[in-house]
Amino acid sequence: MFEKLLNKEERGQVGIGTLIVFIAMVLVAAIAAGVLINTAGFLQSQAESTGQESTDLVSERIEVSSTTGIVGSADTGNLSKIHVVVTTAPGAGDIDLNETVIQAVGPEGEESLTLDKDSSATAGSGEFGLLDHSEAGTAVLNDDNEEFTITLDPESTPFGTSNGADAFGEGDDATLDIVSPASATTSVELNSPDLYNTDGEAVRL
Repeated sequence: MFEKLLNKEERGQVGIGTLIVFIAMVLVAAIAAGVLINTAGFLQSQAESTGQESTDLVSERIEVSSTTGIVGSADTGNLSKIHVVVTTAPGAGDIDLNETVIQAVGPEGEESLTLDKDSSATAGSGEFGLLDHSEAGTAVLNDDNEEFTITLDPESTPFGTSNGADAFGEGDDATLDIVSPASATTSVELNSPDLYNTDGEAVRL
């Protein structure tokens, strides 16, 4: 009789132990499922964010339609102005030139250029200007402003050091990396002709 009672008690203890183990396994599985769901949600958010950044790098880009130089003196072989006409890439949204940076490398080194806040067409060292546009606050490439002409100073670093023969001119080369607010980069090579003919003429770079 006592053996029977003990067997019943043992079976009861075993049953309770099994139940505890089962509950513990259910809790562990629930926690693991929660972790997996959170991880999946995080990875999805990361993938969406990375995908959007990749899209921005492709679409939110500035395109260059032409690059020209205005000859200052054919005798000394220098330019007085450099013009870079820019538009937006197909499918791009508004691109604020106030938040755009031009990383320029030229005969006199390298320089990061930002928009002259006065929107002067004759911006100096460390800046770029805009031709025929006097309000920096509205210097935004969009449906209303489909095109801007960026002006660079051939007499300032990194293009030159002063006027005359020390300015960017005949046979000189420079590279521009135009970086939009979305960090999309457009690279442009400026290659000046080896010989100028007339003062004031426009030459393709």
